[in-house]
Amino acid sequence: MVVVFVLVALAVLAAFAALHWFAWRRLVRDTTRGPGPARRLGTVVLVAGPLLMVAALVAERAGAPFWLQRVLGWPGFLWMALSLYLLLALAAGELVRPLVRRLVERRAPVAEPAPSPLPLPVAAGPVPAEERTAEPVPEAPAGDPGTGHPSRRLFVSRAVGGAVAAAAVGTVGYGTYGVLRGPAVKRVTVPLARLPRAAHGFRIAVVSDIHLGPVLGRGFAQRVVDTINSTQPDLIAVVGDLVDGSVKDLGPAAAPLSQLRARHGSFFVTGNHEYFSGAEQWVEEVRRLGLRPLENARTELPAFDLAGVNDLAGESEGEGPDFAKALGDRDPARAVVLLAHQPLQIHEAVEHRVDLQLSGHTHGGQLWPGNLVAAAANPTVAGLDRYGDTQLYVSRGAGAWGPPTRVGAPSDITVIELASRRA
Repeated sequence: MVVVFVLVALAVLAAFAALHWFAWRRLVRDTTRGPGPARRLGTVVLVAGPLLMVAALVAERAGAPFWLQRVLGWPGFLWMALSLYLLLALAAGELVRPLVRRLVERRAPVAEPAPSPLPLPVAAGPVPAEERTAEPVPEAPAGDPGTGHPSRRLFVSRAVGGAVAAAAVGTVGYGTYGVLRGPAVKRVTVPLARLPRAAHGFRIAVVSDIHLGPVLGRGFAQRVVDTINSTQPDLIAVVGDLVDGSVKDLGPAAAPLSQLRARHGSFFVTGNHEYFSGAEQWVEEVRRLGLRPLENARTELPAFDLAGVNDLAGESEGEGPDFAKALGDRDPARAVVLLAHQPLQIHEAVEHRVDLQLSGHTHGGQLWPGNLVAAAANPTVAGLDRYGDTQLYVSRGAGAWGPPTRVGAPSDITVIELASRRA
């Protein structure tokens, strides 16, 4: 097993190195005339970027000092996103490169060389100086360094390379801005057959995948809390992946959660990242901050039951989801809303006749085309779906894991408004 893991890791590293070599070739070597400051700078960037990315991942997983995680996090994780879009843009660039080359050749045809003059008859004996003619000096070929103008091949490489770099940097820049400005509010109405008329219009603010850590800290948590409170919900549901780190390191960053306000309180269930970060300590910390953890538990609200189950990752610690404990012995006439981090848990929710499951985990794919990967691993990637008599709502999440960047999957806080069919 260890040998297989090592071989797979080596194969991944080799592919990663090959892709970066190709990026260096197209963006640095092919766009410069030779060794010089520009080529050296480009080489440094394309070597330092992947090294910082690997260092950031290792530092986070190995529990390195938090200050070191923060130093490495921003450049390392941003490179993760930038390298993805550089390589996608380079692939597109390879498709358009022949078209650009043809366009350049069509606009600037090669000049035909002037015909050589006919040789003059050579007179016997020395030619007088006044009759001697200087031989014509051939013009420098197009693109010769001596002319000061780039060759057509160099011009095409610079045009395509510049477009590739601009597209990648622009995409990552805009996607990062979207995360840092905070999640938008999304409103969804969900009718429930067993919901009493008195609960018609009950609002649940659903937030998942905040991912406080070396990159997203206290300021980001405050923006999330302020956005939730601005919706004036009846209940707040935090459905996992709150943090990427220990209570010791991230306790101050999570402190704004104590400001959450809802008429029926705030509730929390674990996500898989809590089990990478000390789930037991975080459950106690969120309880101290005023949230109520639902660890395979249920509470009866005036109009419906609210239940929560642990994440699937808890199985490795003997703390996995227990649907029977959370949903057993309840009044089947009452509607029940379930908080479960992963959409995969919907199948057991259907078996236990849950009316609505609220989940996160997928980030909506976070970085396109990551939505295709997420769709292969989850029954629903984002939004509202139905499985038998059970509805599933999957939030794209408020934060981001790894790169603080989202492309094609904007962050959100969803206000679920329950609707009674008896109203």
